[in-house]
Amino acid sequence: MKSLMNTAVGLSMTVATATTAFAEGHATELTIAIVNNGHMINMQTVAEAYTAETGVTLNWVSLEEGVLREQVTSDTATGGGQYDIINIGMQEAPIWGAAGWIEPLEFGADYDVDDMLPAMRNGLSADGTLYAAPFYGESSMVMYRKDLTDAAGVSIADNDSWDNVMAAAAAMHDPDNGVYGACLRGKPGWGDNMAFVTTVVNSFGGAWFDAEMRPTLDSDEWKAAINFYVELLGTYGPPGSEGNSFNEILALYNEGKCGLWIDATIAASFLEVDGVAYAQSPNAGNPVGANWLWAWAMAVPAGTDTADEAKAFIEWATSKAYIEAVGNHPDFGWGSVPTGTRASTYAIPEFQAAAPFAAAELAAIESAAPEATDIKPYVGVQFASIPEFPEVGTAVAQEIAAALSGAKSVDEALEAAQSAADSIMSEAGYY
Repeated sequence: MKSLMNTAVGLSMTVATATTAFAEGHATELTIAIVNNGHMINMQTVAEAYTAETGVTLNWVSLEEGVLREQVTSDTATGGGQYDIINIGMQEAPIWGAAGWIEPLEFGADYDVDDMLPAMRNGLSADGTLYAAPFYGESSMVMYRKDLTDAAGVSIADNDSWDNVMAAAAAMHDPDNGVYGACLRGKPGWGDNMAFVTTVVNSFGGAWFDAEMRPTLDSDEWKAAINFYVELLGTYGPPGSEGNSFNEILALYNEGKCGLWIDATIAASFLEVDGVAYAQSPNAGNPVGANWLWAWAMAVPAGTDTADEAKAFIEWATSKAYIEAVGNHPDFGWGSVPTGTRASTYAIPEFQAAAPFAAAELAAIESAAPEATDIKPYVGVQFASIPEFPEVGTAVAQEIAAALSGAKSVDEALEAAQSAADSIMSEAGYY
């Protein structure tokens, strides 16, 4: 494998930082907790060159999304010290940074922090201080089989109506031949089914909380959105959708079993079927919040005795140099680089040629609206940026999955969800 010094321009400063820490007698072993998504898995291969150049041993702990969140939250909150670097996202980073749970990040001039897309930098900062560096960023969009829509005589437009999306799913639905009209998240979790479900609720004009931060899960907007979601996925989705999240649906899509999928823009990097087209997320009259905003980012838990080495690794793994290293790697290439973090990535000719989804992805990220509004009086698109949200979101996720599976009616599920959320928010002292 090529030396890191020859793989990409600008890496020398990062490598020098890590090597200096090594020379000063600090630990040369880092344990890194990552989500088991494709770009993170690829990093383990690319980072072999980092170890070869610096002598820093990297121990990878790859976990399913929900398990990662539970373990990382527990370990970081208690100062357990199990990990030196952790994958977290926009929900956690500002809150944990302000609480002192994770270290602030400051990198050298060659890192070019101003190249970071503003949505990503802002979403991972608190009071102007960056607490997590984005490894890849995403919004959400429609990914559909244009060969199937053409054959069925239907189309999907940017910011289409949900009714038209339902009609397209119905037209493509052919379960006898192993094709399902719509593959959507159903697996319970605040970052699993609720990531997609919340964008549907937003698009129907709903929100998690009102201006007094009281839950609004029993509102007409939530009822309309969840009834629509259950009908769409229950009628035109694959069996067992209540167990499907990102990785499960990606596998189904690549097996040719999905007509359309509305999910993270980053999924487009891993689609292997022909004829895929892209559209901006649909809505039911309210486009604000109809597409989410997220980054899987890297942070350093406070108090670790490997902070210098950890920050040096993060500086490398989220740099322009890393993107070039993946693009030029014989096992990956420009269609596999982590996207959604830097403006410069979208200007690379090789990336543009290899990534037909690039323009749609960037448009989705730039149109995402995490700011508080009159309808949504909190920061966040598919989550609320408050410490209690993971508990609220997890409780509600179970109820929505029960409605999808038919174990409860939509009204029963939302009544239970409202009660659980109200109890959590009241106990937390919001009212």
